[in-house]
Amino acid sequence: MKMTKFDKIMKQIWSVPLVSIYPQVCGICGKINQESLCKKCEIKIKKQKDVNIIKENIEVEDRYFNELIYFFKYEGLIRKLILDYKKNKKAYLYKTFVNFILKEQKVFDFLKCYDMIIPVPISKKRYKERGYNQSYLIAKEIAKRINLKLVNRSLYKTKNIIEQSKLNREQRLLNIQDAYMIKNMQIISGKRIILIDDIYTTGSTVNECSKVLRQAKPQKIGVLTVAKD
Repeated sequence: MKMTKFDKIMKQIWSVPLVSIYPQVCGICGKINQESLCKKCEIKIKKQKDVNIIKENIEVEDRYFNELIYFFKYEGLIRKLILDYKKNKKAYLYKTFVNFILKEQKVFDFLKCYDMIIPVPISKKRYKERGYNQSYLIAKEIAKRINLKLVNRSLYKTKNIIEQSKLNREQRLLNIQDAYMIKNMQIISGKRIILIDDIYTTGSTVNECSKVLRQAKPQKIGVLTVAKD
């Protein structure tokens, strides 16, 4: 069949790589940048870098995870970026966060001790509203870049709860109770797990997730977040 002029034009359009149509940009200033973070903006957020590893005593403090690593304090530019990422449908910001995080040597020293990555899940209702799970996007990119197994179908959220950011510490603990369940426990059993979330405030969310994951008898649970409040 002879191609029409329209068919030829459409063929030319679809032959162009998507990256040429939608080029990668810096998540902060919006300028085209293949690393999702330009040098100028990298210098800006470096000023807020506050990489810390906190070892948790799970017997004394009722913590179900073993250690926490975070990269920023939840304030200033980082707070704005995370809010944009979660509330304003700027899903592309996950690459900006990951590209910065993976340049930190402490990350590799932390991650090399683990076998798999699990993102903190969100409810089906929240997923429909937002269109994506912000923790999953970060976890997926990290897993791909450092060759760790991504497990996204074992831990899941059973109900839609009040947003934790709207509650105080005591309310958060009650709000999050029994919000998660686990399946396919054999995948997790005996493994060293990294739980991924965007923000650590009181720790009630990641602790509840870790408590549920403990049912599968993992060897170790670590938590990685972009920021800590």
